[in-house]
Amino acid sequence: MLNDFWETAPPAYKYAVFGGMALTAIGIIIIVVGAVTSTPQLTFVGLPFIGVGLLAHMTSLGIRGRSVRKALKEAEKRSNGR
Repeated sequence: MLNDFWETAPPAYKYAVFGGMALTAIGIIIIVVGAVTSTPQLTFVGLPFIGVGLLAHMTSLGIRGRSVRKALKEAEKRSNGR
């Protein structure tokens, strides 16, 4: 039976993805506000938010990869046990 990618994802993956998206969006909004108001300091404040958001996305990829490898090992054990 085929499962949807999102349905089989662990909760830590979902939190990391949404956290990364939120932090990246906050960083982009801060940078745009800084550019519109001609405040260079504000544009530099948004950069760490984007960086942390990207790190959260990379972390979510690692979490998802670990989960898939674990599921594949379990499936292999079940098929070898028959």
